[in-house]
Amino acid sequence: MAELFAAVTAATTTSEAGIRRSFVEAGYLHGLRVAGLLPLVLSPLDDRATRRRLLDRAGGLLLTGGADVDPARYGESMNGARDIAPERDEMEFALLEIALDRGLPVLAICRGMQVLNVALGGSLHQDLETDFDASISHDSWRDVDASIHGVRPDEPTLLREVFNGDASMQNSAHHQGVERLADGLTAVGHAPDGLVEAVEFRSSRWTVGVQWHPERKIDRDDGVNRRLFEAFGDAVYGLAPNGNGPGGASGRPSASPGGPRLVR
Repeated sequence: MAELFAAVTAATTTSEAGIRRSFVEAGYLHGLRVAGLLPLVLSPLDDRATRRRLLDRAGGLLLTGGADVDPARYGESMNGARDIAPERDEMEFALLEIALDRGLPVLAICRGMQVLNVALGGSLHQDLETDFDASISHDSWRDVDASIHGVRPDEPTLLREVFNGDASMQNSAHHQGVERLADGLTAVGHAPDGLVEAVEFRSSRWTVGVQWHPERKIDRDDGVNRRLFEAFGDAVYGLAPNGNGPGGASGRPSASPGGPRLVR
């Protein structure tokens, strides 16, 4: 079987000379290679038609980490959120809606899990240190591959083989987190302080979100993060328990009409 593509979302920055740039952390590309997938990078600097054409070639969607989601998307004003990226919000919310409508597997990481939760009607703690609990330093962004806290699995279905029934020590590089869990999402992993660390959207073919950064620990842990990317690859190739098998000559999964209604 030919290798399949996965769409991966990029962040943007502006250089001191005013040059706009798109970038994807190398770990995500490594994770897609572990998954047996080829990356198609989708950027907020591309026009919508270009992003749509790229997603048409993809068998899955990887939502990456980065800036805070605009609190207006869950009905709040700025109250602890830091940097927001409206162009990226517009891109990722639109891509997620298309992916879920088509039944494409989705892996949502850090910000990506927050996008998933908000898109389905949930809300976020805008700043964990002031709005939730300061007992764990979730915003340990400098310790990129450290083991900051454990993640306790809670009866996962899509992630059963990933967790293999055991708690896992993970990094933590975020200052926001799930406050109100969206209807339809199932929390399947928690930090010791109770913060949601992993979710499954079981109404879709294979949609999973994790709050930590597995792409930074693929080769430095007990195997959970490697298995996560492998499971994503299996879903894209139609090998996951809930998969429908590749469809058509391109190997893309068949469309799943009438997907969930997302909050805009």
